Amino acid sequence: MPTKITIPFDKDQLAKLSAGDEVLITGYIYTARDVAHKRLCELIDTNKELPLDLSDSIIYFAGPSPAAPGRVIGAAGPTTSYRMDAFSPKLIEKAGITGMIGKGSRSEEVIAAMKKNGAVYFAAIGGAGALIAEKVKSAEIVCYEDLGPEAIRRLEVEDFPAVVAIDSTGRNLYETGPAEFVKF
Repeated sequence: MPTKITIPFDKDQLAKLSAGDEVLITGYIYTARDVAHKRLCELIDTNKELPLDLSDSIIYFAGPSPAAPGRVIGAAGPTTSYRMDAFSPKLIEKAGITGMIGKGSRSEEVIAAMKKNGAVYFAAIGGAGALIAEKVKSAEIVCYEDLGPEAIRRLEVEDFPAVVAIDSTGRNLYETGPAEFVKF
């Protein structure tokens, strides 16, 4: 049975999660890809205020496609996460994000920041962007509109499905999962 998570996603919630847990996320999450991450980190580096409060939030590594008429959003599948690895530690440490959603493994630097500051990495299913879009109840651009699909959006999601890929202790499903199959 999946664990229900509500936003804001605080350290009490994330501490209860273990790599491999299935979750259903409800609340507001933000989309951001590498260029938006770079801009946020440049603001942090120059001690400028961020255009949004990311504390206890989840960032979804996605650049949704345009919505068809009558739809809230187009396909909204995850982006490969390693593209955000240069920026994620700073956003965890300085902006206070507690969750990230994407696909693929993360660097040792990201995992170290997650362990030190309390954050979790969720994996979403690549190739299921149309199905994931059905879990989005509203979408609005918050900042960086000039980036088009890669603008930062605030998504209201209900029962967004994901798996804890790396928990706040650093347990990594990308390592432990394959090791389980080697036994056979």
